[in-house]
Amino acid sequence: MTGISETVLKELAPTGVVRTAINLGNPVLAQKAPDTGALQGVSVALAREVGRRLGVDVTFQAFDSAGKVFAAVPENGLDLMFLAIDPVRATEILFTAPYVVIEGTYLVRDESPLRDVAAFDREGVRIAVGKGAAYDLYLSRALKHATLVRAATSAAAIGLFADEGLEAAAGVRQPLQAWAATHPGFRVIDGRFTAIEQAVGVPKGREAARAWLQDFVEEVKADGFVARALAESGQTAATVAPASSGWPEV
Repeated sequence: MTGISETVLKELAPTGVVRTAINLGNPVLAQKAPDTGALQGVSVALAREVGRRLGVDVTFQAFDSAGKVFAAVPENGLDLMFLAIDPVRATEILFTAPYVVIEGTYLVRDESPLRDVAAFDREGVRIAVGKGAAYDLYLSRALKHATLVRAATSAAAIGLFADEGLEAAAGVRQPLQAWAATHPGFRVIDGRFTAIEQAVGVPKGREAARAWLQDFVEEVKADGFVARALAESGQTAATVAPASSGWPEV
């Protein structure tokens, strides 16, 4: 990949460290170690590797939802973030190509007549979502008849669905499956309503940083770094994104 220019270093670490947002609301990407509480996961590993290559320290700020990460970007206290690509977020963030692709799907009760993702967009279907999550943003555009009911976080959306008798909860497949596995009487829909592309982002205006990170993302996908980081954090069901010749147009 390309070398590190002074401009790249200034844009990624303007205060001398890379101030990084970690979204704990998506356990595929980041988690707290059960024994120590330390941050771990593929996004944490990628941030540390960015810092290693730049020769600077990385600091982490943990958030419990992607929406809260996005809301914090204009405050000018973040240099690096790991979020799903979305047009709304692109108003504040420059994205690389994706490094991981995960599925958005639905959780329902066993007795629910809803068995195909195409059947959910109908009057009377209430779907719990985490406010500002990638799938919330997507479904807000895609659904014409169903009603979205928003909770503060993705985890809270599952509780809202279960407690309030809603017809479904939307979310990332892996945490929905994990919840259903410990709560008899619920199931996860086989299909997906969207493929959620997770990318590295920097605040708008940092074009040199985005270009360097784009090369970085392609390298760590190709050399197995992303796959190893996913495996080490137990996220073997997530898919490494395919190679890309450039960042997305959003």
